[in-house]
Amino acid sequence: MSDGRAEPRPESRPEPLREEPTAADSSWFQPRRAMPAQDVAAAPPVDPAQEGAPAEAPVAEPVRPAAGVPWGAPVDGSVRQPEPQPERIPEPERIPEPVPVPQWSEPLPPAPPAPPVHDVPTTQIRTVQPSIPPAPEVRAGAGAVREQAADRTMALRVGELRAAFAAKLLGPADYPAEDPAGESAESAAPVAGSRTAARRAARAAKQQRQLMASRIAGETFITFGALMLLFVAYQLWWTNVLADRNSGNQAKQLRKEWAAPEQDGPTADPKDAKPAERGAGSAKDRAAGGYDPGEGFAIVHIPKLGIDDPVAEGVDKVKVLDKGLIGHYNDGELKTAMPWDRTGNFAIAGHRNTHGEPFRYINTLVAGDQVIVETKHTYYVYKVTRQLPSTSPANTSVIEPVPVGSGFTKPGRYITLTTCTPEFTSKYRLIVWGVMVDELPRSAGVPDALAG
Repeated sequence: MSDGRAEPRPESRPEPLREEPTAADSSWFQPRRAMPAQDVAAAPPVDPAQEGAPAEAPVAEPVRPAAGVPWGAPVDGSVRQPEPQPERIPEPERIPEPVPVPQWSEPLPPAPPAPPVHDVPTTQIRTVQPSIPPAPEVRAGAGAVREQAADRTMALRVGELRAAFAAKLLGPADYPAEDPAGESAESAAPVAGSRTAARRAARAAKQQRQLMASRIAGETFITFGALMLLFVAYQLWWTNVLADRNSGNQAKQLRKEWAAPEQDGPTADPKDAKPAERGAGSAKDRAAGGYDPGEGFAIVHIPKLGIDDPVAEGVDKVKVLDKGLIGHYNDGELKTAMPWDRTGNFAIAGHRNTHGEPFRYINTLVAGDQVIVETKHTYYVYKVTRQLPSTSPANTSVIEPVPVGSGFTKPGRYITLTTCTPEFTSKYRLIVWGVMVDELPRSAGVPDALAG
């Protein structure tokens, strides 16, 4: 109940404007932003006479601030405290779902079939309108068969490439490569009579000819190499075996013939014999006369080298030297003296390599080494004096009665050993000279150099 006094109407306060979302504010990743509240003018006071009448809705008129007052500030000049803003809570980031990665164990998706490529030797040029597609070409007869064979060959190649790529990527497969048609490459064969079949046949024939030629050449070289190895083995090893066997048999034969020498009296010590008696064996050797080419008549002993090889008449390579024998120069202008001659040069020759190689190491002989020549009745002892390392094969002066270059100046009883040099060649000759220092009958016993 009213007591007649006008009761003051409660002061109306302007309501803050509601938040108006914008396009950016409506986004899920942006927080909502509060709009600034604006004050409106207070409603005019209500007339008491019209208090009972229905109140009309006040019309809000925009209140414009005075000059210098910012828009939205209170009109009465009071300071409005800022309203507290809600705390911004960031929304969690959305993590994209992982994309499944295919494993190697899963089969690869099949590759799209390759477009057919026509392997045609000659292609005609056709004029095609850009807007009108060309009509399919109709083929018939042998040309169509060749085209199909070419297409099939290309498809096989594509299938082989795919299989090779898959084998490199996933490992070798236990199945043969297949073409797009599903047939294996091993069972595929070109159509008989096609150009592809003819090319394959020609290629196979050419490869066969090349294979045969290479086989023949290879077998020829292998055979030639084997023959060369056999020849080298024969020259360096087997000829020595044969020559040693032959020279050993010749030495045994000579000793068998000398087994019963003539005895002129009781055996005496050769050191106690007089010089005239010590050379008595030479007369018996001279009485024996000459010898035929290739016939053995003496044995050469070189104690330092361990040589005990027979000497045959002549220096023929096939009849004497290649049989492992030592040859005596006794042919034509190369005729030299015998050991039992009163003066002269007893010149002999022998192989240095192969065929027994009796003179291989005579280059190691030095002055004072002994060379003993044994005959049926006598031992002729020589002492080495000088060596000529190399000379021409045409230099025959080294076997003259007084050999040139030996240091001998007057006739005497000399010996000359000749052989080839360097080893395994016959370009030059190696010469060794010696002089006789003793002559002992075989009946007096073996010389001291051989007895030890």
